[in-house]
Amino acid sequence: MALNYAILQFNNLAYDHYMNKLKHMLVLGGSGLVGYNVAKYFSNKVDWKVTTASRRTPENLINARTISVDLSNETSCSNVFSQLQDVSHIVYAAYFEKAGTKGWNEPEQMEINKKMFQNVIAPMLKVNKCLQHITLIQGTKAYGDPLSVIPIPAKEKSPRATHDIFYWLQEDWLKSQQIGKSWSWTILRPQIIFGESLGSHMNIIPAIGAYAAILKSEKKPLYFPGGPSWVREAVDAELLAKACEWAGSSPSCVNETFNITNGDVFEWRNIWPSIADALGMLPGPDKPLSLNYEMSNYQEKWRRVVRFNNLSSPEDLESFVGQGFAYADRQFCYGMAEAPPVRLVSTIKAREAGFNDCIDTELMFRKCFKNYQDLNWIPKKNVP
Repeated sequence: MALNYAILQFNNLAYDHYMNKLKHMLVLGGSGLVGYNVAKYFSNKVDWKVTTASRRTPENLINARTISVDLSNETSCSNVFSQLQDVSHIVYAAYFEKAGTKGWNEPEQMEINKKMFQNVIAPMLKVNKCLQHITLIQGTKAYGDPLSVIPIPAKEKSPRATHDIFYWLQEDWLKSQQIGKSWSWTILRPQIIFGESLGSHMNIIPAIGAYAAILKSEKKPLYFPGGPSWVREAVDAELLAKACEWAGSSPSCVNETFNITNGDVFEWRNIWPSIADALGMLPGPDKPLSLNYEMSNYQEKWRRVVRFNNLSSPEDLESFVGQGFAYADRQFCYGMAEAPPVRLVSTIKAREAGFNDCIDTELMFRKCFKNYQDLNWIPKKNVP
């Protein structure tokens, strides 16, 4: 009995020692597209422990500790984040946007996004002696607003664009806090991101998945609902998570900014047949419609699809898609007479610094929809 107790005590001490030796990743915005996939990626690594913080509790993060906190509440944030004294790495992927507005340039939302960032980082800097690195997620709006012409390709060394955006508020504050400190920062600027998440504002995968499932239930092909052709660059959410790992560990990333993409370009109509095939459908002709408007009429149809197929996804369409339908309308150029200016970025700086991960965007879409099918969030490919 005494021997068993001694072994148990030894195992407990060994476990505590092991946990104390792990690198500790804090992911802000853990229920969103970027944060969820970053947290999932790191939580599957044996040398990391992971904590996520967001207003909504993320699903299926088995190996991560999750904290529900309103990042806009300074008092709550101070109470929570002042306790996380062993965090070594931070990925900040939280974002506040009101429905139907452009949060990147509205003064109130710019200030809210700045304050959220400060509410998290400031209390940790006061007490944390273990911090090594902060990764801040921006985007390619850094090179100009969505309707402006930007250099092709846009490069990180370009002068800062003069348009209003909360990126600069967060970035300038972060740089001011880092002066004379041992920890470092990296800024990543991905293009349009695709991956696994529920109810995210900027994720087209569940929006296409729900739209397709309803068409499939009606024995219809996958019509393309958009407008003018628009050449884009994609980013696989898992690839972005790998970029966060690289940013937090490579000396070449210290206090630097990098564009991140899959490494190729795509156009929706060209890739639409592959998307249809991944969903077990035939591609249909163009049939322009606003998913944001029209899909609101299909709540009951979606509920029947979920029940008929025994899906584990939410029966409430908004809980599954978030603002994804509105985001899809913009990305598909629905209702536009002509496409916005082409916005392509260079990833040469990241490649020269050592990040060489890439993925064929067509294969990324197939992987994404297969993942949603395996998670039982959308009907299986062979379901009629």
